[in-house]
Formats: sequence, C-alpha cells, structure tokens
Amino acid sequence: MFIAWKGLALKPVYTVLLVPSAQHAVRAEKVLLDAGLVCKLIPVPRQIASDCGVCVRVVQSETEKARRILAQAGLEVEGVHRLL
Repeated sequence: MFIAWKGLALKPVYTVLLVPSAQHAVRAEKVLLDAGLVCKLIPVPRQIASDCGVCVRVVQSETEKARRILAQAGLEVEGVHRLL
C-alpha cells in the first residue's frame, strides 16, 4: 500500500507484529508467506523496544488479515505497531 499525496506516490506504510521470540517470528513469516502475504523479518525498532529482537513487518492494509492467519496457526502476537 502506498500513500499518495497530490499525485505523488510516497513510501508504503507498514505495521510490525511483535511475537514472543525469534523462533516465533520465523514461524510467523513462513505461515504468512505460505498464505500469500508479503512480509519481512526485521529487527524490532528501537522506538518500540530497547531490547534486541525480531518482528514481522507487513503492509498496514494487511495487518488484520495477518493477525487472523497467525491466530489460526496458533501463533501469538504480543503487540502491533505502525511504522512511519
């Protein structure tokens, strides 16, 4: 999803899904990719948490779909944050 302003395409808006561990993040990425969603593992942004960790980035418009898919797979999402 791109945000448009006066006809100009700006960068896409993303959401990060926080999960309990790096292992959960890897499993979540696989489940989402298998379901056809575009996602990427990234380090947890410092503005969200000071400790190191991995989270799953999805396009904001796919956030609820991603949460449903992960819930159906039995994977816990600890937090959801929009990236600007």
